Amino acid sequence: MQQLQDEAPHLDEQRRAQQQAANQEAARQADLAARLEALRALQEKVQTEGKLKPWLARHGLDTLQGLWTRVHIEPGWETALESALRERLSALEVGRLDTVRAFAQDAPPARLAFYSPPSAVAADEHRTLPRLSDLLRLGDASLRALLSDWLEGVYTAPHLEQALADRGRLTRGEIIMTREGHAVSSFAVTFYAPDSEQAGMLARAQEIENLERGLRAQQLIADEARTALVRMDAAYTEASQRLTTLRREAAQTQSRAHQLQVDWMRLAQQAEATQARRGQLDDELAEVDARLEELQERRATGEARFEELDMALADAQERHAQLEEAVIDAERVLTDAREQQRSLERQAQEARFQVRALAARREELHRVVETAAQQMDSGTQTGTQLEMELGALNDVAAQAGLQAALALKLEREQQLGAVRSEYDDLTTRLRRGDERRLETERSLEPLREQITKLQLEVQAAQLGGAQYLEQLQAAAVDMEVLARSIEDGGVRLWGLQGEIDRIQREINALGAVNLAALDELTASRERKTFLDAQNADLNDAIGTLEDAIRKIDLETRDLLRQTFEQVNQQFGRMFPSLFGGGTARLVMTGDEILDAGVQVMAQPPGKKNSTIHLLSGGEKALTAIALVFAIFQLNPAPFCLLDEVDAPLDDANTERYAKLVSEMSRATQFLFISHNKIAMEMARQLIGVTMQEQGVSRIVAVDMESAVGMAQAA
Repeated sequence: MQQLQDEAPHLDEQRRAQQQAANQEAARQADLAARLEALRALQEKVQTEGKLKPWLARHGLDTLQGLWTRVHIEPGWETALESALRERLSALEVGRLDTVRAFAQDAPPARLAFYSPPSAVAADEHRTLPRLSDLLRLGDASLRALLSDWLEGVYTAPHLEQALADRGRLTRGEIIMTREGHAVSSFAVTFYAPDSEQAGMLARAQEIENLERGLRAQQLIADEARTALVRMDAAYTEASQRLTTLRREAAQTQSRAHQLQVDWMRLAQQAEATQARRGQLDDELAEVDARLEELQERRATGEARFEELDMALADAQERHAQLEEAVIDAERVLTDAREQQRSLERQAQEARFQVRALAARREELHRVVETAAQQMDSGTQTGTQLEMELGALNDVAAQAGLQAALALKLEREQQLGAVRSEYDDLTTRLRRGDERRLETERSLEPLREQITKLQLEVQAAQLGGAQYLEQLQAAAVDMEVLARSIEDGGVRLWGLQGEIDRIQREINALGAVNLAALDELTASRERKTFLDAQNADLNDAIGTLEDAIRKIDLETRDLLRQTFEQVNQQFGRMFPSLFGGGTARLVMTGDEILDAGVQVMAQPPGKKNSTIHLLSGGEKALTAIALVFAIFQLNPAPFCLLDEVDAPLDDANTERYAKLVSEMSRATQFLFISHNKIAMEMARQLIGVTMQEQGVSRIVAVDMESAVGMAQAA
């Protein structure tokens, strides 16, 4: 098991590395396949979309293959050969050149060449530079003779600087071709540039052949990688299954060993306990035999005494129970009475406080009334006196007396305000004193409750002491001897009750003797055996599920890889059709195909963008259309609905989009919504929606074939 545990991570690492290698080889194969499909589609499109195609079909020449399909040249010189041969690279082979006279009445709409292969061409003795015809790779002697004739006087140079340097060695009619297709003669330099869709056909043809060979080799490599992956998966699965089996067997063996060890220890403990118990029983048996005789003698006396004490104890217990009930009832009544007394005392105190406050308030009001009466009497006397003085005095004296009286009045009013302020302060102080008194009463309440509790404890202690005294008297204990023992320290008084309570709690915690422990142990063992069997079944089920999951993962990986490759091929084929060139592919962004994402790599012709965000809106739309149609090709539906897909496209892209939809409409019916006239031209039937009145729609249908027939008839 340890060896398998050490090998399992190594096998898993090898499996992951092989999985990564298989994914990389599959990705390379998909890239080659996508590139090959794109080149094939572009090559087929170039051949079928030229102006010569209808003319060749009309004259029955559309089945002939162009010269470029039979020509091969050293890699890198395809452009130079195209620049030198021009339209002759697409020349058609005829048996006799005299037969082309019939085409004079219906000339081709574009430049077209015909050739008849010669049997042989005389060797050219004049040679100043490397000839372009020497780079051809042809197996047909007649074809080599033809191209040698056409390429007479055409030499090669690796670059333009070398060609310019060698042009002094040229004679009349000779030229030097560079790899880029530029032509250098004695008195002129002609730069090459693709001037039609036919340009690059030879290079694409040779690249297609190279890609086909590379794809076959890559397919073999990918198949070998997948085979190696399957072998690694099988080895890892076998090791995992063996490791799981060994772990289960080890767990079972360890469990059995542990059970046997537990049984051995239990039996050993039982043997030791049995030996110890045997010796103890022998000693106890001897002691019991010795005491048995003594006890038999004391038994008779004890039985008689026991009967008397039993009767007395029954009477005492009955009286004790009655007294305890009476004491409990009395304590309950006493507690209720004390609570009621405390409540009544609080109410009485509050009432006394209120009476005192009201009496003080009444006395204060009496004093205020008396003061007011005195002030009224004083005022009356003062008024009488003032009237008398007024009659006796003249106006000047009266005015002076009036001013003095007003001043005296103000002074007395100020004194009255000061007295009232002092009275309010005294009232506030009295109210605060009452509040402090109430707080003091409330703080005394816990002390009263503690006193009551202590009184109850004293009563309980007295009752307990009386009970213990009765027990001591019933046991005929000598009180004097007991008192001397207590004084000498032979009897410990403090802490006995706590120790008694502790021992009682320990006895209660031990509980009764469990005579059914052996049966419970047997039932527990049977339960454990049943649970072990259930655990083994669960482990087997887990292993089965893991095997099923691994198989599902393998099948899912294969199916997902095949689907991805098909979509990638269709995407790589449709993208150049929509863009008129360029490349596009799908790339897995992860080592594990089940968890990996998919990244779209799209490069339209003339662009080298590093991210899809650099594309324009129309280019993004065309890329999305190519991807959706590629997925659609996996399982084509009977019909497809397109809602204003061509909205962000310009006219050129719309034409390519319409052409692709027309090709796909051979197997699927397309219903599309569009405002573009170019897209409407590919429809076989138009259904328009107009609104002549506000809120009222009207359907207008146009059958294109009927409309064309009516137009022709008109």
